Amino acid sequence: MTRTQMTGIGLAGALLVAAAATQAQTRGGAPQPVADAVRAAWDGAKKNIRESAEFMPEAKFTFKPVDTVRTFGQLIGHVAGANYVFCSAAKGEKSPQAEAAFESLATKAALVKAWDESVTYCNGVFASLTDRSAAETIDMPFEQGKGARLSALIGNVGHLNEHYGNIVTYLRMNGIVPPSSRR
Repeated sequence: MTRTQMTGIGLAGALLVAAAATQAQTRGGAPQPVADAVRAAWDGAKKNIRESAEFMPEAKFTFKPVDTVRTFGQLIGHVAGANYVFCSAAKGEKSPQAEAAFESLATKAALVKAWDESVTYCNGVFASLTDRSAAETIDMPFEQGKGARLSALIGNVGHLNEHYGNIVTYLRMNGIVPPSSRR
């Protein structure tokens, strides 16, 4: 991911935070509008990816519209692997999985399992986020230097949404209504 993409994602995240600030929930008695907004965005993005994987038949996990792009299954594997990179940076630890670790998985069951495990890893990071910890400086993922913990987590959500856009196209090309349109 380039610095320009990260900056664009950061701007989108700032707008998301501003919009949600007035609807802040409380956590431990203290309002956490920034952390709550990012958690809500995470919840929506992970739900769209998971449901997309559920809706796509196993036989279509090898589908790709042209030879120069990833298959549907490779997209699921890619976002699973990237979850670890983004969330481990936000957690301040080395990634337990390589980004490309899951792109070669061949079955729907293996890819959904990999996705679910990456989400479980990230859920802890998002759940522990507070407005205070969001502003702490960390080593950013993908060798992007130093930045706020919030930037890494917004980057993760943005990355998921970027690839959900690809996934929507793959679903539609196979006559499947995407999860966000079904709701």
